[in-house]
Amino acid sequence: MKRRTFIHSTAMAGAALGASPNIFAAGPKPIKHSFNLKYAPHLGMFKNMAGENPIDQLNFMADQGFTAFEDNGMKKRTVELQEKMASTMAKRGIEMGVFVAHDIYWKEPNLASGKKDLREEFLAQVKDSVEVAKRVNAKWMTVVPGHVDLRQNIGYQTAHVVESLKRASDILEPHGLVMVLEPLNFRNHPGLFLSESPQAFEICKAVDSPSCKILFDIYHQQIQEGNLIPNIEACWDEIGYFQIGDNPGRKEPTTGEINYKNVFKFIHSKGYKDILGMEHGNSMEGAEGEQAVIDAYKATDNFL
Repeated sequence: MKRRTFIHSTAMAGAALGASPNIFAAGPKPIKHSFNLKYAPHLGMFKNMAGENPIDQLNFMADQGFTAFEDNGMKKRTVELQEKMASTMAKRGIEMGVFVAHDIYWKEPNLASGKKDLREEFLAQVKDSVEVAKRVNAKWMTVVPGHVDLRQNIGYQTAHVVESLKRASDILEPHGLVMVLEPLNFRNHPGLFLSESPQAFEICKAVDSPSCKILFDIYHQQIQEGNLIPNIEACWDEIGYFQIGDNPGRKEPTTGEINYKNVFKFIHSKGYKDILGMEHGNSMEGAEGEQAVIDAYKATDNFL
């Protein structure tokens, strides 16, 4: 039963008994869970328990103890909704995570090609994203450099991508904003230019800007390269953001092969204070599945 339905039913029952419904709220309120890290759910993850309304979902997340939120599609939402969501997050102590900054080229090269028109298109979209970031109090935005260019040597492609990201950094730096580059695995996204954490590390070092960092998606890198904790350690200086998903299935922690308790413990031990996006599905449907997600994070976050 949804929380609003329960409250309404309780109030009606109290009235039928000739008593004030407030007597049912006299007991102690449940203590909100406190997580060690900033895990960020997304819209739809708790829609059965919270309802379809985005504001209700944000409030539900806060009620469960989550202190962050991410929304890949934030840029495409209406300005009115962006402002309402930002206001709710500010009131409830929720920090905004990533949104996607630009159109991603999944099947054809854009940044790797070095073509001027495609670079200018990308830079214009990054510039537009600055205003969205300001509106929703976001610091990070996701960037995916697109497909490989099979007609060019990887060295030329890398130089083209680095140049585009340097120019994007010039746009973002004055605003204190950060684009995070996401390497994606070959199985789900074959043919993309950026696939591994060492490659992302190399590019960030070449761009040499506080506005260009790595989005280390643990699910993608488990498939692509494994060796998670040593690779996180090696890339640490350039990691700006994490995303989560177990493998196989890309569901919540504890449903696959990744020992998330140890991974989270390591990230926490490094003094990480930023966001870990819950970019995965639920392993079970309905409210039961949503509660399972919450319980999984309580279990894997219990490492101290």
